[in-house]
Amino acid sequence: MKSVLKTLMFLGPLAIIYVLFIHDAAPQKIHVYCNESNDLYGVMQKLEHLEVVRYNNLEQLMRGVGLGEPSLILADNYPNERLKVPGNFFKLLEEKKSRFYIEFTDKLPGVATQPINEVPKYERAVVNSSFFGGQPDSLDILSVNGLTYIPTQASNAHIVAARVAGLDSAIYGTPKANKPLLFQLDDYDGLVSTTGLSNFIKGRYAPQVEWQGLWQGILQFLLADETVIEKLEWKPKIRTTYARNEQLPTEYQKNSVEKGIDWFQNAKMLVPTDYNDILGNAPNKEIKTKFINWNDTIPGGDGSNGVFECIFSRIDEKGNQPIGVVLRGDCTGEVAGAFATSGKVLGKEDNYEIANNLLEFYLKKSSALKGEYDDPNHGAYGLVPWGISSYAWYKANYGDDNARLFLGAIITAAITGNNDQDETLMRMLLSLHRTTGVNGFRGDRIDLPQLQENGWQYYHNGKVVNLSPHMEAYLWACFLWAYDKTGDPIFLERTKKAIKTTMEGYPHEWKWMNGLAQEKARILLPLAWLVRVENTDENRKMLYTALDGLLELQDESGAIREELGSIEKGVFPPSKSNDDYGLHEASLIAKNGDPVSDLLYTTNFALVGLHEAWYTLKDPRIKKSVDRLSEFLCRIQVKSPEHPELHGGWMRAFDFERFEHWGSNADAGWGAWAIESGWTQGWITTILSLRELDTSIWDLTNNSEINSHYDALKKEMLPIEHQ
Repeated sequence: MKSVLKTLMFLGPLAIIYVLFIHDAAPQKIHVYCNESNDLYGVMQKLEHLEVVRYNNLEQLMRGVGLGEPSLILADNYPNERLKVPGNFFKLLEEKKSRFYIEFTDKLPGVATQPINEVPKYERAVVNSSFFGGQPDSLDILSVNGLTYIPTQASNAHIVAARVAGLDSAIYGTPKANKPLLFQLDDYDGLVSTTGLSNFIKGRYAPQVEWQGLWQGILQFLLADETVIEKLEWKPKIRTTYARNEQLPTEYQKNSVEKGIDWFQNAKMLVPTDYNDILGNAPNKEIKTKFINWNDTIPGGDGSNGVFECIFSRIDEKGNQPIGVVLRGDCTGEVAGAFATSGKVLGKEDNYEIANNLLEFYLKKSSALKGEYDDPNHGAYGLVPWGISSYAWYKANYGDDNARLFLGAIITAAITGNNDQDETLMRMLLSLHRTTGVNGFRGDRIDLPQLQENGWQYYHNGKVVNLSPHMEAYLWACFLWAYDKTGDPIFLERTKKAIKTTMEGYPHEWKWMNGLAQEKARILLPLAWLVRVENTDENRKMLYTALDGLLELQDESGAIREELGSIEKGVFPPSKSNDDYGLHEASLIAKNGDPVSDLLYTTNFALVGLHEAWYTLKDPRIKKSVDRLSEFLCRIQVKSPEHPELHGGWMRAFDFERFEHWGSNADAGWGAWAIESGWTQGWITTILSLRELDTSIWDLTNNSEINSHYDALKKEMLPIEHQ
């Protein structure tokens, strides 16, 4: 078209208008081999300037293609079957001068292909040229979920599969060890994809804007600039419940609570009785599998057999994600709290039963408090194991995980009125206290073999200092709560000392896990509760210091931006090289300033801390902040009727500039699209419920009767010399 216009310029404006009119009256024809459900075909039909002609077989397509007309040959059976083409297929395309795009085919002229031996574990799609005109740009990273490609060699590929670190772009460049995913076929006017690029809606490829640009670029190539392709539009399978600036309905928060708690049933997270055989809940029995594929035939549970750990971040070519089947104590308590509070908000007393069943399962019926944990002569007595799905989980004891189990349990008791677990919980508090050192720190983790060898006294008399709010802060909150209920200063003295030491190092001396932002979020809860028990100028000043530091990270959308501290203080920093990608836990961002929120480690706990700080201080600035954060979370809750395992959930990563679920998927266990049943889903649902009830955790649990067990247990567990 451009060349025609140039030759007619001398005829004047009227001739140009006439040619444009003729052009608009006769849309460019493009021939497509695919079935009716193909993602690209469905999107192309909405384009005004294209006449899309679809064929069910390649022979029909070859007869239908006119001279110079472009063609798309798509692989509907990707990744299960490579597209089979006739031996003379490419010669016929050449004779018809048809620019073409073909994907996942069994043969290519002049190009050797290899068998597909394995599905890549770490490789992502990386733009490798300026073919797309800057959108996407060279080095941009694209997700091709369930990526399967045909190994081959091609020079100057436009997109390659490579193991790269980075959020949006390959920050260390593209490694030499890469494989072509999209390239131009030598001696032909055609593009070849070694994978199924047209599967972009079903497979949930992201980010959406980059994929829009990718297909615009390919279609523009096929049309040889004869037609300007407008922006391709489609509704992704995973989207937010409300748009960034959409007017929210009156009961949006209550609706979010209902969707959040329904997720547990729809995602099949409550363990059904029939699945015990594959789980194995004995400490000396390894689970047979770490995940199962979600399907609607999995029966629902009622909490009597526990709750599954998560929806894994792994996404297949159909956009599905599996269920992580590990059974954990922290998740159990947190999910119980969510069922109890949501039951109160929604008027569903059946939720109370589920909440109580969950605690009864883990703390009484399961193997968790058997063996060493039930032996008064063992250093682990009264503690609760991290998990029960294998010995590796059973032997581990994290104070932080015990603390969150405890918090979920006291919330449940306050709502349901069921105090059956109070004695167990009080014993756990004393066990945690007696394994905390003189400086008020417990350390990251203490395992059974160490407790067997050293005894609890070793830890009680220890002098560990651990400036890690992630690992220590919620334990301090529990001790402050225990002091309020028992009046015993043993829960206050060491805790005050540890909090003061930690805040003296705020924040640059802190050890941070996946990011510094999560440490700033975690410290809020104990500081708010310290003011509850001792409302002094010093304690209020420390709380406001922490509040100011966190609120600096809050975006106008309400999101909490991730932040990295100094790398030498980071336990799980961003990948340090391309080869490092995917090997360990890691941050969602590559550098400070990346507009990503972390709903597993930061935003969820920021919600808890801000909520409790508001009810402690009644400062309108805090109220405004927690209101904005809550609104943000209600907006970004997953909406996906096509994926019940995700609908109503909160994924770990969210890009608040794109307003899309997106982040670096470098984390080996907890990637960007994971939904954690306790840490994320449990706490967000619980706090949104408490907002509906207009109360705090502290006020809700004020009338706990746990103290009735204290004197006898203290006498049993803390000899006079250790009090």
